This record gives sequence, C-alpha cells and structure tokens, in this order.
Amino acid sequence: MNREDMLAGLIAQAASTGADLVTLRAIVEESSELGAVRVLARMGLDDAKAHEDLSELRELLAAWRDAKRSAWRAFVSWALRGAAALLLIGLAYRLGFSEMLS
Repeated sequence: MNREDMLAGLIAQAASTGADLVTLRAIVEESSELGAVRVLARMGLDDAKAHEDLSELRELLAAWRDAKRSAWRAFVSWALRGAAALLLIGLAYRLGFSEMLS
C-alpha cells in the first residue's frame, strides 16, 4: 500500500467512524509525508544522489561566501593603504617636502 492509498483509507475511516485523536494524527502524519515527497520530487531531489547534490551545493555556497569575504577584506586593505599613502603625501607637502615629491 502506498502513501496515497494509506491517506485515502485514513480519511475514509475518519469519515465513517468519526475522527478520534489517533486517526487525526495518522492523517496529519501521512499527509505531511506525502507532501514532503511531492515537494522533493518537484525540486528534482527524489533520487538516490540527492544527498550528494545537496552536499555539493552547500560546499559551493560555503566557497562563494569565503571568496566574497576575502574579496571584501582585500578591498578594505587596499583602500586603507591608499588612504594612508594620500595622508603621507599630504603630510609631506604640508611640511615642505614638496620638492622631494617632484
């Protein structure tokens, strides 16, 4: 018996004999399992390699985040170096060392 048949049987049982707590819980459990299976199938993650695919996607996402963080740090580092160089040039000009700059 597949999940759809199980769910249909539980709903028929609830309709005929009244829905006790155990039957309602079983209906909710079976319907949520069936819904999860359908969602995974629609996303293409219902095969045996789905776990490996998700692991690879997580690794790619982690690598992307690391690259983004490294690029941002490099940009900040270069910006600070440029600001320090401009400050030193301005200070040298202010102190009268402008002939050394030319």
